[in-house]
Amino acid sequence: MKAVEIKPDIYWVGVIDWGARDFHGYVTPNGTTYNNYLIMDEQITLLDTVKYDFSDITIGNIKSVTDPSKIVNVIINHIETDHASSIDKIMELAPNATIYITERGKKGLDRHADTSRWKFRIVKTGDTLNIGRYNLLFIETPMLHWPDSMMTYVKEAKLLISQDAFGQHLATAARFDDEFIECASHAALEDSVVDYYANILMPFGQLIKAKIAELLKLGLEIDMIAPDHGIIWRKQPERVIQMYQDMVDGKASLRVAIIYDTMWHSTERMTVPVMQGIKDEGVDCTVIKLRATPGSVAVKELWKSRGCLIGTPTLNNTIFPSLAGFLTYLRGLRPKNRIMGAFGSYGWGGGAVKECYEEFKKMGLEAVEPGLQVVYKPSSEDGKLCYEFGRDFARKVKEFHKKFE
Repeated sequence: MKAVEIKPDIYWVGVIDWGARDFHGYVTPNGTTYNNYLIMDEQITLLDTVKYDFSDITIGNIKSVTDPSKIVNVIINHIETDHASSIDKIMELAPNATIYITERGKKGLDRHADTSRWKFRIVKTGDTLNIGRYNLLFIETPMLHWPDSMMTYVKEAKLLISQDAFGQHLATAARFDDEFIECASHAALEDSVVDYYANILMPFGQLIKAKIAELLKLGLEIDMIAPDHGIIWRKQPERVIQMYQDMVDGKASLRVAIIYDTMWHSTERMTVPVMQGIKDEGVDCTVIKLRATPGSVAVKELWKSRGCLIGTPTLNNTIFPSLAGFLTYLRGLRPKNRIMGAFGSYGWGGGAVKECYEEFKKMGLEAVEPGLQVVYKPSSEDGKLCYEFGRDFARKVKEFHKKFE
């Protein structure tokens, strides 16, 4: 796509990665975008670059607006490869530009590039830069989601360039929230926000909560939020801020996600009466077969649900490999305010269900014990046990959910 003016003399010059399906192990079925922004002022200023593979495209977009050699300032909000790995290409074209970056950002960038050739200014929260008609305010956001991270606020434009916060992995020709909603749906956009938060930002919930409070305390007037991934929020910037406030507080729907895998269908057969018991107790339920579904999607569904059941067969006296990998991934995300349980089939020796509960304890999650195990293929009597297990779990979920209403 060509450059898009998002505010007077402020342009999106990023790229759309239609084919991206893996983002450091997180599946991105809808592709992604790498957003960066160019401000045409007395001092022409570029905010962020893009993933190295797409450097020629962003340079082409910049050239459609101005000669890159005229860039005076380059602001690096985040040094992760998808945002900063084109810096060499940009600085070749604008060798006299000054790079504005946090202290940690500079140390990190030193590890990725030969920075001795470039001029730097280290900035911290509260520092400002006047580039003509526009004044820029820098706001450090460490661990949102890297130590170097910061945001840049363009005061006169009421524009927050928010780095990875408030983003989504969406490859779309729509640049703005209202455009996307018109061609897709509001629900699809919000689902992408939850997906991004659950798989990338979940571990940093309390830090995000404090940073949002800090932003609100600064009294910034924000009528547009421009993240480094996905669409730009020009119609409902306050909506995505509210969504983040809800997510960091652990808001979830009264429902259960059953995440399972199966070897010879015995554990799979257990999911049907378990699900029915949950539904008959008046709690919504979604069922996900893990090997048929990306783990990142399963994480999103868990995050949207107050309760989660793990269904795993026992293999070699331990958790089935796909579920073991999923629980390891989940532990790194450090979920909170969820209640867990486990069930599964085994042959001559169990172990998987017990290990699931050990994993829940490592994560500090509340769990409904004991889990449910059946030997080999579940019988009709086992089906009744599964049904009652589902009903009992749903009752516990309802009790747990009341704490957050």
